[in-house]
Amino acid sequence: MTTAPTIDTPQRPQGRPEIEPEPRGNAERVLIGVFTGVPFVALIAAVPLLWGSFLGWSDVVLTAVFYFISAAGITVGYHRYFTHGSFKARRPLKIFMAIAGSLAMEGPVITWVADHRRHHKHSDKEFDPHSPWRFGNDWKALAKGLVWAHYGWLFNSNRTSKPRFAKDLLNDRDITRIHRWFPGLVAVSFLLPAALGGLITMSWMGALTALFWAGFVRITLVHHVTWAINSICHTFGKEDFEVRDKSRNVWWLAIPSLGESWHNLHHADPTCARHGVLKGQVDISARVIQAFERAGWAYDVRWPDTGRLAKRAKQPV
Repeated sequence: MTTAPTIDTPQRPQGRPEIEPEPRGNAERVLIGVFTGVPFVALIAAVPLLWGSFLGWSDVVLTAVFYFISAAGITVGYHRYFTHGSFKARRPLKIFMAIAGSLAMEGPVITWVADHRRHHKHSDKEFDPHSPWRFGNDWKALAKGLVWAHYGWLFNSNRTSKPRFAKDLLNDRDITRIHRWFPGLVAVSFLLPAALGGLITMSWMGALTALFWAGFVRITLVHHVTWAINSICHTFGKEDFEVRDKSRNVWWLAIPSLGESWHNLHHADPTCARHGVLKGQVDISARVIQAFERAGWAYDVRWPDTGRLAKRAKQPV
């Protein structure tokens, strides 16, 4: 296994402008545990329920639709647009993407963006908020690091400074409003599928099953696919482009992650709107951006540049 710098568990940094002075409190940690743990329990319960009558066609459709909206809200909205500016968006699309990303329940938009920008600045080095190499590079340290990168980092007391990493969004009135509305959008993420399920089936049971599948199960699937980019895609996989960190491509995550698992190119060229640039690399998020561009909702899209790719490629592109 290739070596990586050993990172000791840091104490709370003193005087670092990248970290907010007020640490994350226990109440917030409990809420994080509840809103990430309860959906996961639902996923476990889903296995035996698949064999019963607790799943109807409306549940399948609603789960697929809400999965796509909330996952694309993260990949296209939170990530490629708000964090990296891979394209510009008309105001209605900007607002829609911020709301859609919030439905994934991965945190308010400005917090998410600040964390991810900090990740890119310190990728797989000290002060990366979720590097799997945090504790070292032997198998025990890496096993611990994978757990940290996938889930444990959410409970870290250090908060990323939003004025330091997301000042542009703090100055955007639309985005600051949606950021503050996050608790209400969490409720919408559960209640809207339930309401639609009840209306489609005209029954309380339809509302309940939609809440379970398109609410709890869908949310935990989006969560773990997103977190797998932090953990698995910084540990295993293929490196097609030269990078200064451990970002890798993981092909089997491409479809559920909507193209985010072509992570090696992303770290080689973070502002590129397409991550899957090589032959056979399916990138659903890039197709969504392309559709927005054709509709006139997105413009100045930063599509892959052949010259830039060639400079970073390990083999001829």
